[in-house]
Amino acid sequence: MGFGILDFGGNDSSPEVSPEVLFPPSTQPGSAELRAPETGTQPQDIESLLPVASQNSGYTLDEQQNIFVYDTRNEAVVNITTEEVGYNWFLEPVPREGSSGSGSIIDSRGYILTNNHVVENAYKVNVVLADGEQFDGEVIGSDPENDLAVIRFDPGGHPLSTIPFGTSKGLRVGQKVLAIGNPFAFERTLTTGIISGLGRPLRNDRGIVIQDLIQTDASINPGNSGGPLLNTSGELVGVNTMIYTPSGGSVGIGFAVPVDTARRVVPDLIQHGYVERGWIQIEPVQLFPSLVRFAEMPVSQGILVSQVLNKGNADQAGIRGGSRDKAVRSGNSVIYLGGDIITGINGEKVATLGDLYAALEKSRPGDVVNVSILRGRRQMTMPVTLAERPRERR
Repeated sequence: MGFGILDFGGNDSSPEVSPEVLFPPSTQPGSAELRAPETGTQPQDIESLLPVASQNSGYTLDEQQNIFVYDTRNEAVVNITTEEVGYNWFLEPVPREGSSGSGSIIDSRGYILTNNHVVENAYKVNVVLADGEQFDGEVIGSDPENDLAVIRFDPGGHPLSTIPFGTSKGLRVGQKVLAIGNPFAFERTLTTGIISGLGRPLRNDRGIVIQDLIQTDASINPGNSGGPLLNTSGELVGVNTMIYTPSGGSVGIGFAVPVDTARRVVPDLIQHGYVERGWIQIEPVQLFPSLVRFAEMPVSQGILVSQVLNKGNADQAGIRGGSRDKAVRSGNSVIYLGGDIITGINGEKVATLGDLYAALEKSRPGDVVNVSILRGRRQMTMPVTLAERPRERR
């Protein structure tokens, strides 16, 4: 169903869009003030918008909040379905049903924020609005490391409602949140709950740790992926992405990518189709038991520097790769032993490749990081000016 489940039982045609298009200067990452984009309905004091409760109104203040958020935001939530390419018995390419999920319209020109896993591997994307009108969508950018993607469609003069960005910086455990999505194809379903936890790290199916996830008990099910997690003012505070479940359905443990992460990566996704991140120019090898025993390494966890790029940033910083006369084969790979072992970056422990990527996830080319290495049995720290990470081949 296109949903991220923890089951325990780039596009060159993208327009040149400045980050300021979606995020005015005061909403840019790192600014002193964070406020919602100017697109869409601006948040207001909800109590000033709600009718005064009377003995005959029949609605509590809590119910009025729910109704207000749903009425003002549900039309900005879209249903997303995809088609993928499969192969028949004759190895001929044939279309097949792909994933389904939800998305939030974040700009009136047809930009939608959703999960990467909803649209990954799709050759066709269908976007269905609240009134049932269907449009062809195009994936213009994706960020697998945060499970985020941006879709664009041409509304053709169709008026669009949008969801304004809030901030996840001031969220508190116990705060009320609302989720709108399309679980099991029931369109624009509203569920409510609270924030159950903050700063949760979870490892995705690529082995990469997604940091700072919001945990909520608002009911999230297959089909909610990519939909908005909202505060009581109707501002986007998270993008629903995965659940913990022994059964495939909601058990009250759901997770959302914080909106401040989306605020940081969406301009890159629109401008470049990918997120520009910093990188250490090495050939990394995650330590594994048989390699540790064979090479008699002093640690069992870390990243072996098999090779460094000649005159690259690691080479210039003094990080050493392995020796060609100490080459060993592991499967289809050749590993050069004797190089430095990376054990940390900026004080964060690096035990796996996932840790390495996570430690550099928020970095940019040109940033300087302190890399902790083990050379023989000697611990050292070296400053490295990051290069741009090579793009993955898709």
